[in-house]
Order: sequence, then structure tokens, then C-alpha cells
Amino acid sequence: MFEARHTMDAPATASADNGTSGGGSGWSARRTQPPPGSEQDRTLSASPEARLIRRTMAEVRPIADKVTSYFYALLFVRHPELRPMFPPAMDTQRDRLLKALLTAAEHIDNTPVLVDYLQNLGRGHRKYGTRAEHYPAVGECLIGALNKYADTWDAETEAAWVRVYTAISQVMIDAAATDELRAPAWWYAEIVAHDLRTRDVAVVTVRPDQPYPFLAGQYTSLETPWWPRIWRHYSFASAPRSDGLLTFHVKAVPAGWVSNALVHRARPGDIIRLGPPAGSMTVDHTTDSGLLCLGGGTGIAPIRALVEDVAEHGGRRPVEVFYGARTDHDLYDIDAMLRLQQSCPWLSVRAVIDQHAHLQLPDAIRQYGPWHGYEAYLSGPPGMIRSGVDVLRAMGIPAEQIRHDSVEELVAAGS
Repeated sequence: MFEARHTMDAPATASADNGTSGGGSGWSARRTQPPPGSEQDRTLSASPEARLIRRTMAEVRPIADKVTSYFYALLFVRHPELRPMFPPAMDTQRDRLLKALLTAAEHIDNTPVLVDYLQNLGRGHRKYGTRAEHYPAVGECLIGALNKYADTWDAETEAAWVRVYTAISQVMIDAAATDELRAPAWWYAEIVAHDLRTRDVAVVTVRPDQPYPFLAGQYTSLETPWWPRIWRHYSFASAPRSDGLLTFHVKAVPAGWVSNALVHRARPGDIIRLGPPAGSMTVDHTTDSGLLCLGGGTGIAPIRALVEDVAEHGGRRPVEVFYGARTDHDLYDIDAMLRLQQSCPWLSVRAVIDQHAHLQLPDAIRQYGPWHGYEAYLSGPPGMIRSGVDVLRAMGIPAEQIRHDSVEELVAAGS
């Protein structure tokens, strides 16, 4: 059901790859959107709850494996009807539900970031068959697991978690209900091209079975026929195209079931499933600010999409792209980026190769500043995003002008 967004078995912007009390009427969920200033809205920003939530988090984090195992044991024993929603091999999924719940709960007082995160989760969970009536069962078992393992658990803490989870689940339920009116839970898509660029990177192009609306810079989740109910996130590698085709850059990673299937097993004619588009790393075309783009590894995929998007809107604003890789061999898309540079006089592309310069991608941008008046876009491994945000803010770029799609990184950076 819940999935936590990671990087590049999902997109490296932000991919993706447990004694009980609570329950009863405290877990009931309405299907109405709360008005501003309502109790739910106040709950989403209530610091007393946040302090109690974080205290619980600090206590269970060192024993997260035990909490996760107990949570799933409770869920599958008490609610066996939910087991088919999860993949048969739980080792690929076991931390995702709890991690998403705890990520949301821990950031309960960062309302703008959290609500966007939860709405994406709510829409995305339609593809699992998740319905409003499933949320109380999950909340009941979450409380049961935390009650068992949190040392300072008491009535006040439990009440805080009930309020927080009720608010969290309601945002997700409302987002799913709204999305149901305008989009399917998933799309089928046929692979029409499979280009193996390196030993472990493939560019995969698919044709959805019906129109698939998205924005450049966004991402989606993919499921292959070889690993049912295992979804991973990937960024779109182009702006929307007139032919409706979608392209993804996939790097096979150790133990990455979906990524290895897409790189080494998939062929034209194979059918995959797509979840809904998500993500806010998109271009604001109402301004003429320059774009400073950092793409590490396959994180260059959404950066390329952003460049194409700017070009399609007239391309009168400067775009500076820093393309990071460990070796020359890893610059698998550099030719395409250089072709874009030749046709777009406002575009500058610089390759930053760790092996040669012994310089990390975020640090390289210091040499080409200042970047006043630019909006920054980061796409790559989590460590690159963290250090990139630190460098950019130290150079004076305001937090609201730094875009990427990792809620954990946003909160850690104080956004």
C-alpha cells in the first residue's frame, strides 16, 4: 500500500525500491475536503503532536526492523484480505509501508511539503487497489507496533498518533477520490524501443494505451510483468511529445528487481504498467529566471526533459546544465545533451567527471557562480541532492528557488 519514494531504482531526484491499542472510531475517515483552519488543518501543523511523534521516532529508529516485522505480522494476521496487495516476496517491500508512514508522521509540522507528499502517495496508491476503508486497518496496526516497541508510549502519545494518522490518511483519501474522477489507477504501456547505452543503463521508450498527461520534470512508477506488485519510480526523460511516447533512463542496480528486468530482460513488445505522474520539479513559465540544473548519473533524464520544455516555450532564458558522472563511460547521454546545446544558444552543458577532477558535482558549480536570479533543479542520488542543496543555499539561492522531489531532503534542508 504505502510506498516511500527513494532514488533511481526510482528517479534519482527524489527511484524508488510492524500488544495493541487504538482502533475503533478513532480511525474513521471522512471523504470531505477540510476547509482552511479546520481541525485537520490545525493537526497538520500542531507542534505538540510533532514533538511526541519525533520522540517515538527516535525510540523506534534503532530497532526499525523489529517494528516493521511486527507491523506486517499484525496487518496480515488481523487483516489477511490485505495480503494480496503486497508482492509475494516481502523482502523488496517490507520497509516501504512503514517508512512512508513514519516519514509523513515525522514531518507533520511542515505542512506545504507534507501535503504535496501525501497527495502524491494517495494518488499513487490507487494502483495497488487501496481504498478508504483500508486506512483504519493500517493505522490500527501501526499503533500496535509502536505501542509494543516505544519505551515512553503513553495515552498522550497514542492520542497524538491517532490524530496525526487520521489527518495523514484523510489527505491521501481525498487526493485519491479526486484523482479517481479524472484518471485511471494505472496505464498499460508497450515497450517500443530499448536502447542499451552502457552495460547497465538502458533508454526505454513506451507507448501508453491511452493519453498520459504529465509535465517535464515529473516522474512515475513502473511495474514489469516479471515482478507483479513491485513498483519503482523513474523520471520522464523528455517533455511531452506529440506522438504520446514516453522515455525513461534506467540503471540496473544490485538487487534491483525492476531495474534489472527493464535493462536486461525487457524487449520491444513487452507490456508494463505505469502509475500516475507525480512530482513538482517543473518549470515556472511565468518567469524568465535562468535555470541551473544539476543532473547526476541517470538523474540527467528529467534535466533533459526540462531543457526540452524550455525550448518548446521559446527558450529565451539561460539554462546551465552540470552533468555529473564518475567516469567518461557513465556520460551515456552526453551526445544528446550536446546536440541540444548546438541548437539552443541559451543552453550551456558542462560535464563534471569525478574520476578526472576529483570534484563532486555540487562543488563544481562554485566555480561558475554567482547564480543570482537562477532557479535550481537537482536530480541524482540522495547524497548529491543533500550536498547540492547545501552548496546552493550557501551561495545565496533561496530555498524556494531550489527544486527537487525528495521530501526527506527538503525537510532536512529546512525548506
